Amino acid sequence: QVKWKGKDLFDLVCRTLGLRETWFFGLQYTIKDTVAWLKMDKKVLDHDVPTEEPVTFHFLAKFYPENAEEELVQEITQHLFFLQVKKQILDEKIYCPPEASVLLASYAVQAKYGDYDPNVHKRGFLAQEELLPKRVINLYQMTPEMWEERITAWYAEHRGRARDEAEMEYLKIAQDLEMYGVNYFAIRNKKGTELLLGVDALGLHIYDPDNRLTPKISFPWNEIRNISYSDKEFTIKPLDKKIDVFKFNSSKLRVNKLILQLCIGNHDLFMRRRKADSLEVQQMKAQAREEKARKQMERQRLAREKQMREEAERTRDELERRLMQLKEEATMANEALMRSEETADLLAEKAQITEEEAKLLAQKAAEAEQEMQRIKATAIRTEEEKRLMEQKVLEAEMLALKMAEESERRAKEADQLKQDLQEARESERRAKQKLLEITSKSSYTQSMNSSTTALPTDLPSFNLISESLSFDFKDTDMKRLSMEIEKEKVEYMEKSKHLQEQLNELKTEIEALKLKERETTLDILHNENASRGNSKHNTIKKVS
Repeated sequence: QVKWKGKDLFDLVCRTLGLRETWFFGLQYTIKDTVAWLKMDKKVLDHDVPTEEPVTFHFLAKFYPENAEEELVQEITQHLFFLQVKKQILDEKIYCPPEASVLLASYAVQAKYGDYDPNVHKRGFLAQEELLPKRVINLYQMTPEMWEERITAWYAEHRGRARDEAEMEYLKIAQDLEMYGVNYFAIRNKKGTELLLGVDALGLHIYDPDNRLTPKISFPWNEIRNISYSDKEFTIKPLDKKIDVFKFNSSKLRVNKLILQLCIGNHDLFMRRRKADSLEVQQMKAQAREEKARKQMERQRLAREKQMREEAERTRDELERRLMQLKEEATMANEALMRSEETADLLAEKAQITEEEAKLLAQKAAEAEQEMQRIKATAIRTEEEKRLMEQKVLEAEMLALKMAEESERRAKEADQLKQDLQEARESERRAKQKLLEITSKSSYTQSMNSSTTALPTDLPSFNLISESLSFDFKDTDMKRLSMEIEKEKVEYMEKSKHLQEQLNELKTEIEALKLKERETTLDILHNENASRGNSKHNTIKKVS
């Protein structure tokens, strides 16, 4: 409405978002290439807003927390900071080294896609995602597939993290970047030297224009006695009166107003952090802890149900596989039984034929013996007849000998066939017994299978029972939760060490693919700081 003040519009936006931690945020607009923030106690249209309609405001974080995990209570607050910081890193308003960019990208993927599933998240699923700063992509001779492979390798390690947990991990890493939460302004000192003034949650910092990572001098909020400006001249009075007053000039009066506005807001939050929480914040933190505990219990319940379903499915699959195996064994046993019966019949028939042949040969041998005796008994008078007779006798003896040998061989073969027949009948008996055992196992397995496969269909009723339970968060629950949080802190320190090792490993791995000629000034400065072991916080301590 035309009469609305800045607070009316701001409150409407916060109510729409369900946001209660409003002190971090503001409505930003641009006037004559300068950023400005809507004042709460001033009418919206009384600001120097652009005259053309519609008037555009950006709802953004104006002040940043020192420690995101401790200060950001609501999930919506965490999500809004995550979106803003992620955009600033991708737009290169916050410098992020390549190896940390890959790690942050993996948490962004976890927040968007949930747990990694190789059957769903196949090669190329990140092709359309903007996950890395263009500066990082151009710095290395690596294809999009190679970047995706490295992001996915870390993404797979984040299994089990919910969206809000992944976003918080992102912020915990990003808040240690040198340019995180810093507002930069071009200034000149009394000598006319061009400098940069940085305003953030920790204090005021003075930088060289070419080095936004490492401040030349810092003024922590607890060491500043007074900040003021007159026209374009800005004055910082340290708490220690022995230290000289620091004066500088900005380009525009509007910029001085913005600097003072940011200084007052950051200083107020700096002091608030060092006092006991207000009643509203205590209530919000208590509600957040209860909500976190409830979500944790819900996730554990869902995980248990999922595990039960998976176990039931595995058991069912195993029983089905076992049933199929038993069916195959039964089929093979039936076939073996049929073959044994056919073999036994054939052996019996062959044994009978061999026995008859042996009898026939024995009969022929007897006839040949009789013929030989008859020939011997017959008197042959002439020498020729005698010679012929001797030859016939010899042939008859040879034939009788052969028939006797054949008869003996046939008799042995008949005995062997009888023995084979006995073995075949024994095999038939064993096959019948095994088939009987398999049949009894199959009927038992089928009954087990029917009872086990019914398990997954019973699980929804378990869901309903679980959902009807009410949880009473007593003091013991809160104490247990506090102990878990302490434990998580210890684990986080250990993970941080492991994380740094992983970052160094990735940096070493891709170092060979770096194009040195494409390194920016910030890349070179960051590498120099890293080689000296300088970090954001210890650098500020040194120059304070």
